[in-house]
Amino acid sequence: MSQRIRRRSVWLSFMVIFSSWLVLYAQHQSWLALAGHALQAHQPGLYSINKFVDGDTVIVNMNGHPETIRFIGIDTAETHKPNTPVQCFGPQAAAYTQQRIGHQRVQLVSDPLSSDRDRYGRLLRYVYLPDGTDLNLELIQKGYGFYYPYFPYTKSASFSAAEQTAIANHLGIWAKCHPTPTDSGGYVSNPQ
Repeated sequence: MSQRIRRRSVWLSFMVIFSSWLVLYAQHQSWLALAGHALQAHQPGLYSINKFVDGDTVIVNMNGHPETIRFIGIDTAETHKPNTPVQCFGPQAAAYTQQRIGHQRVQLVSDPLSSDRDRYGRLLRYVYLPDGTDLNLELIQKGYGFYYPYFPYTKSASFSAAEQTAIANHLGIWAKCHPTPTDSGGYVSNPQ
């Protein structure tokens, strides 16, 4: 091996070792976590919540304007629907959504199979927490909401399976209420 190649190899080895040490030291000092939080706080695509409407609807601050977000693929028991009484487990679903999001900013993701807005003009989105949790799916998995079959979306099969598991395990609404199927494929949540 020529002298030049040997020097380059030694230099490259030194740089790899030094870089690895620097990353480990930065992790130990929590520099990377601090940098991640700083980036997350200013990252486009993350939105703060202006208002929690109910378990499946929030209003976010989107570029200085309030925008109503309806969670794709999920329906929670009603709490604020006009001419509809508060349904069984609706307040618990609303409280859970508010508790899970808290003061965190959320990522909103559209679905290529779904329309951008529903018939009420609300944006249809998957809501992801900063740790990567798909809140839409979690609400179904824990029995806070129903799988919503009214329109196509890519996660339909996994949401349906999550609901079946929640039913089988008597979680949330499936333990506390008597959900009654509607003609359109959803549920109305009645007390037991």
